[in-house]
Amino acid sequence: MKKNNQYALITGGSQGFGKILALELSKQNHNVILVALPGENIEQTATKCRQLGVIAETYETDLTNRDELLKMTAWANSHFNINILINNAGSGGTQTFHKSDLRYIENLIQINVMATSIITHQLLPNLLRQEKSYILNVSSMASFSPIGFKTVYSATKRYIQHFSRALCQELKGTSVFVSVVLPGPMKTNAEITGRIEKQGLLGKVGLVTPEKAARVSIRKMLKRKPYIIVGKRNYVNKFLLALLPPQIKMQLMTNAAKREIEG
Repeated sequence: MKKNNQYALITGGSQGFGKILALELSKQNHNVILVALPGENIEQTATKCRQLGVIAETYETDLTNRDELLKMTAWANSHFNINILINNAGSGGTQTFHKSDLRYIENLIQINVMATSIITHQLLPNLLRQEKSYILNVSSMASFSPIGFKTVYSATKRYIQHFSRALCQELKGTSVFVSVVLPGPMKTNAEITGRIEKQGLLGKVGLVTPEKAARVSIRKMLKRKPYIIVGKRNYVNKFLLALLPPQIKMQLMTNAAKREIEG
């Protein structure tokens, strides 16, 4: 056990939003553990973190595989003091439900729901041993309404929102604080950029850069804010979504998702 060092563990830490989160933490002098799928150039991200003066460890694994996931958490618990856990790894996409491959549906639930829950459960004793520690779970603005063609995705992100808020309440009086961030659309790679463009105006209303989302998320997590929304437009979006009747809200968001498929 590296007694004199604490680490932030970030899932999905090699690319996209996870990579930006890892770099932002490194700038703030936090050692990092990057967890990602094999073949995602995780060492490139780790090298960039090390260049910022911190220790960066890596672990490649498939988070849909329960046994491999448990090996990863056992490794982390046996080697490191973890005071920040960021459950960023997630799967998305837009598909007609009955035409979706069953594996696609299983992966959404395994990564977005099961992996987040199991990793948190397994690392929580480690986090509780630290004087101050934080959990940041990544949900989505999509969690505010059921969305056709994102049927499973929006449901899993709603789970993350409720799971985080409930766990935060449960852990009151301990050293662990739980936050959930609900970022709007972010152009983290070419595929996601293409999906956002196809959604039209609704897909771009709450657009934020991954860099801004990472800065705001980490700052508010460390300030022990339980509920994090990034960007003034997304605060307005949340307010407007709350005013709309559920059927109209669901129809608007479903129409935007449908344009992705038709595009």
